[in-house]
Amino acid sequence: MSELMAARSLTTRPVVTLGGDAVAQVKDTVFDAAAGRVTGFTLSGRGLLSGPLKQSLPWSGVHSLGHDAVMIRDPDVLVATDAVVARREALRGRVLGAQVLTDAGTEVGTVLDVVVEGGTSGRVVGFRIAAHRSLVPGSRRHRRRVYVPRGETLAVSGRALVIPADATRYVADDLPAFVARVGAFHHSRKDTP
Repeated sequence: MSELMAARSLTTRPVVTLGGDAVAQVKDTVFDAAAGRVTGFTLSGRGLLSGPLKQSLPWSGVHSLGHDAVMIRDPDVLVATDAVVARREALRGRVLGAQVLTDAGTEVGTVLDVVVEGGTSGRVVGFRIAAHRSLVPGSRRHRRRVYVPRGETLAVSGRALVIPADATRYVADDLPAFVARVGAFHHSRKDTP
């Protein structure tokens, strides 16, 4: 599995050509919640006072998503923002702040961030959530921030995100621990008839 990163950590990450030219920086990550993958990025200019660009980066134009930069072949892969941000789908698929429920109907928390696989896949593998005490027994805090895998099926209504009930067994406190947990979760799903 490639490196995992939180979608919010991608904000301000430079967009760089294979020739080494910095052409923009990531403003927001756009993803298809139902398909569980990144569809592109809205962009802003480089620098503190730069505003949003009228061009965006579709996932098809991404050569690789890395820890330090988003790599593209050349600036010709950038397209009009409307081509990357589908208005109706973006409104329906809002995930940040959504209530997290299991497919058994148990409320487990609220989405804080999306965990994306780096490299070339753009796959959403999980979520960082403010977990209810029922999800993390023995927690002293009412809500604790944890990572939970998304599962293969995902339902998003704009107000709620539904994950498989067995995903709650693979909760992790930090991203490095989550890497091992998400691998174990996907392995357990393959063994299930």
